[in-house]
Amino acid sequence: MVEEKKDSVSMHERAYYTDSAFPVSMHIITKHDIFPKGRGFHDIHWHEEIQFTYVSKGTLVIQVEGKDYKLEAGEALFINSGLIHVTTNMSDDGEYVGFMFPEKLLGFFPGSRMEQDYVRPYLVGNRLPVLAIHKGTPKSDKVLDEIRKLRDLFNNKDNIPMYEYEVSVRLTYIWLMLIREALDNKCVRRVSGCYAQRQERMKNMMQFIIDHYSEPITLNEIAESASVSIEECRRCFKEIIKETPVHYLGTYRVMMGMELLRTTDLDITDIAFRVGFNDSSYFIQAFKKKNGMTPKQYRSQEF
Repeated sequence: MVEEKKDSVSMHERAYYTDSAFPVSMHIITKHDIFPKGRGFHDIHWHEEIQFTYVSKGTLVIQVEGKDYKLEAGEALFINSGLIHVTTNMSDDGEYVGFMFPEKLLGFFPGSRMEQDYVRPYLVGNRLPVLAIHKGTPKSDKVLDEIRKLRDLFNNKDNIPMYEYEVSVRLTYIWLMLIREALDNKCVRRVSGCYAQRQERMKNMMQFIIDHYSEPITLNEIAESASVSIEECRRCFKEIIKETPVHYLGTYRVMMGMELLRTTDLDITDIAFRVGFNDSSYFIQAFKKKNGMTPKQYRSQEF
């Protein structure tokens, strides 16, 4: 293997579509891979697009803004744009698909009655932030069936005439069913300005960690990156991702170490220092606590 120099990355995931005139994508994610390439398992992020997550195999837990959602095979989760989320747990046989698309796809055309009354009121300000779709009721089973059909459209797109139109119509129909379900179950809420401000502060601090994780950064520097006090910094992390800033920094460093173990021949001591640990034994200890195995054992796996 050859060591590759990585550019600075961003927690803000930007979708890249194969066809700019049809901005809809589907990713397939397992514990060890994602296709096409993007944010995978245990990779915390946010994006401007709306997301549907559908579990095709096993079980998983997705954390959105600090709240855990456990899903089984055949269940799904709607995530509004801009929300910080991460898959925190997945069974060994787990697999899920993620659909991403912009809100404009649901409104037909800018300024339409559909956009004004049935799209933006739910998406702007996160009035409908997250909606778990579990099996067991006629309404939810119908939504899940439509999402399965959406997955099948993507998997067979080369054999389906007017595939893009089929996908667009189905997405719009799924959205119609979701907002009806949300209203019936009173899932629509307003987000306070204070919470929205905390979201933005959190994004700034997380991005600071991404940009400087290999350096000996301090808690005060993390707080200063969002122009807040150390106490507010801790509150943001606790409320939105249920971790302390220091714990998250350590977790991210381990994740970067995992990537170097997979993609380079660097020895473990060198990797430890490159990802910000000043002691290789501490890196090994933190790595084992997170992954249940040592870095050496992890590297010996086939990916």
